Amino acid sequence: MPLMNKIESASLPPIPPASRWPAARTALTGFFALDGFLFAGWVVRIPEIKAQVHASPGLLGLALLCVSAGAVAVMGPIGRLCVRFGNHAMTVAASVLLCVAVVLPPLTHSVLALGLVLLVFGAGYGAMNVGINSAAVDFVAAARRPVMPAFHAAYSLGGLVGATVGGLLTSVMTATQYLGLLAVGGLAATAWAAVPLLRHPVPHADRSGDGHTERSGTASAAVAPGVALLVVLLGVVALCDAYGEGAMADWGALHLRQDLHATSGVAAAGFALYSATMTIGRLSGTRLVERFGPIRLLVGGAALATVGMTAAALSPTLPLALAGFLLVGLGLSNIFPLAIDRAGALRGPRGVATASMLGYGGMVAGPPVIGFLAQGLGLPVALLSVALLVALSGVASLAVRRKTAS
Repeated sequence: MPLMNKIESASLPPIPPASRWPAARTALTGFFALDGFLFAGWVVRIPEIKAQVHASPGLLGLALLCVSAGAVAVMGPIGRLCVRFGNHAMTVAASVLLCVAVVLPPLTHSVLALGLVLLVFGAGYGAMNVGINSAAVDFVAAARRPVMPAFHAAYSLGGLVGATVGGLLTSVMTATQYLGLLAVGGLAATAWAAVPLLRHPVPHADRSGDGHTERSGTASAAVAPGVALLVVLLGVVALCDAYGEGAMADWGALHLRQDLHATSGVAAAGFALYSATMTIGRLSGTRLVERFGPIRLLVGGAALATVGMTAAALSPTLPLALAGFLLVGLGLSNIFPLAIDRAGALRGPRGVATASMLGYGGMVAGPPVIGFLAQGLGLPVALLSVALLVALSGVASLAVRRKTAS
């Protein structure tokens, strides 16, 4: 990948003192885990809140759209704020907003009210993702190793724990009680992680946000168009992956319960299984990237997830559907982290924001598309759109390879 390597080698920051790395990395890992934990806590309560607001599949899809719409709306501004105020400060502020917003959905009693509060929840989620990913890009550049999947493994582990705990407590605590508890715990975790994160910042990979050092105007102008196109292509990869991840989060448990007649606990366990295999894939991601390269890992993961999603959507039995969830988790595990990492290496927080906006555009499109398809054709057929777009992410990854090789 010559173009990427040239840009990254020109913008590598000084290596920070090694004594600062454990504190900064631990705190940042904690924020990734908290992000996944809070989101999973909301996800496993979707069936309960759907019944509470009396939403049809189509109306639920529109309400869920607001999560992604709120996230996408703030990503561009948050990217600019990260450049101005720092990635770590914005991460802490976004975490506070997300913790406060997670308690709001079960307080609603209409689809309209649910949609409005999900806009706020989505804004917190989107801001958090730009902040933590921009900070992680800085750390990857400083460490000079592809450790981005490890950070995203913490997100998946948080999702696994959140889904497991949430599933176990469905019969013990109401959605209001459980999400309220998450909000309090999340604020306490934010206070704990904020201190070391703010005290031990990792140097920015690029203060200008353009993915390259300030050189002559001619050189910069020659590189910029190629950089912009690469970021867009990486955003398309992230978009297709995010569509699949959003579908699994918003519709996976509902598919198991509604179409395969699983209990609430088993439906939550299905999402937990998906999160577990995604965590395993991401924990292995650094070694896999070093051995096979990012493009091979992206294409192979897309193929695996396509097979798994097809099996999960069309399976007439619960065990085969759960096996499909397992393959989807493994396949999708490293697609989004690698796409965001490459975009951030090219353009700093603005690259992260751009690729994230395109990526979460998949989540914007996913809920209403799947909801309306489910209403007309059934949820199993609607979920086949996930397999189609995940396959497209593999094609886009190949396009990135051809562009960077030219």
